[in-house]
Amino acid sequence: MSAKRPLLFRIIINAVLIIVLLAIIFYPKIKSNMDFGKSEQLVRQGGMYGGGEPLYASGYLIKPVDMNELIYSTGTLMPDEEVDLSFETSGKVVGIYFSEGTSVKKGELLAKINDRPLQAQLLKVEAQLKLTKEREFRQRQLLDRDAISRESYDQVATELQSLEADIKLLEARISETELRAPFDGVVGLRMISEGAIATTQTKIVSLVKDRPLKIEFSVPERYAGQIKPGFPITFEIDGYEDLFTAKVYAVDPMIDISTRTIVARALFPNKNSEMKSGRFASVQAVLSQIENTISVPTQAIIPEMSGEKVFVFRNGKAEEVKVDLGLRTASHVEVTHGLSFGDTLLTTAILQLRHGLPVQLDTLVTNQSNTSN
Repeated sequence: MSAKRPLLFRIIINAVLIIVLLAIIFYPKIKSNMDFGKSEQLVRQGGMYGGGEPLYASGYLIKPVDMNELIYSTGTLMPDEEVDLSFETSGKVVGIYFSEGTSVKKGELLAKINDRPLQAQLLKVEAQLKLTKEREFRQRQLLDRDAISRESYDQVATELQSLEADIKLLEARISETELRAPFDGVVGLRMISEGAIATTQTKIVSLVKDRPLKIEFSVPERYAGQIKPGFPITFEIDGYEDLFTAKVYAVDPMIDISTRTIVARALFPNKNSEMKSGRFASVQAVLSQIENTISVPTQAIIPEMSGEKVFVFRNGKAEEVKVDLGLRTASHVEVTHGLSFGDTLLTTAILQLRHGLPVQLDTLVTNQSNTSN
């Protein structure tokens, strides 16, 4: 009997040690589960995790706005017409009749090549023409009286026509020695001086027509069907505070396969020549506009497997609302179903919000019109 008591005592001691050891191992997890259960109970009762104070969040008062879907692009200002002027023949430059950087009119003489040999030939042929016309006149009178043969008259008439053709040829060659403006515009810096020998490859000066200006820009291929002639655009230029407007007049029929974009050109009147060609332009095009719609900040949308939801502030608490979305912009999204004008959307503390949770508004913002990329 006495031998059994120490054995029983040792069993009891070992059991107690095992219970204590198990308690040490599992106590933190049991305590954590108990605290979580208490927190969930507090939330269901309208309290916060660890207290009864409401959650502070920002509100967004929903009012009717106009949403614009924009595309942004980079463009380049180009002259309406531009050409590098050269002579059509070779020779010595004997005259330059323009000032650099000034406006010239179509047909205005800009430079001249020596044409004295051609002028001398022209005088010679004109003198021969005068004598040949007199001969032709006399021969025609004789032919009318049957005093000469038809063959004799035809020889004189052919000689007359040949001289007239020679005169036209010489006049054409003389015109090639003159450099004239092909259109109204502004001449640039001249590249040659009087006395130099110019060839058909020698650039004399550039001529630019900057009224109107062209704006060339590219848009993604998915918008190819929307950008058409007559489509309005706006653009900005560094150094100018104003927003300028232009209209598309041509669209490239081919899509660039390397960039998957389509090139379009618009015309800007540039009546006062305030813009210079070659400048960079930030182009905006309004693709669509929705009036009196609901627009909310993108960060307020909570995606779920079944769709999207938001939290609105009603009766001092957060209320979960399922929403349907429409047009998206860079910072906002259109809500087509689920919200109404006058609702207050909660836009901060999104991760802490729960349905029925008490909320205190710290700021209230009113929505405004917005656009997209």
